[in-house]
Amino acid sequence: MKINGPNQSNINPYQNQKYTPKQQAKHTSKTSDQLEISNQAKQMQSKDSRQSYVNELKQQVEKGEYKPDLQETAKKLLNFWKA
Repeated sequence: MKINGPNQSNINPYQNQKYTPKQQAKHTSKTSDQLEISNQAKQMQSKDSRQSYVNELKQQVEKGEYKPDLQETAKKLLNFWKA
């Protein structure tokens, strides 16, 4: 059973959309995604500096000398979860 209320029309608003020339160019042009890595990120990715930092931390942990700053860690955790 099909019930149609008053002022029922068979118009599909998504059919035969007319675009302005600017919108048409936007829909027809193909853009490619780009990824840009900052110089600071590239420096962080360099294996030499990162590996030396990791080795230094490993040595401190093995000797029992590694003491993280608990207050700073807590602040960073709170800031991360607040954002």
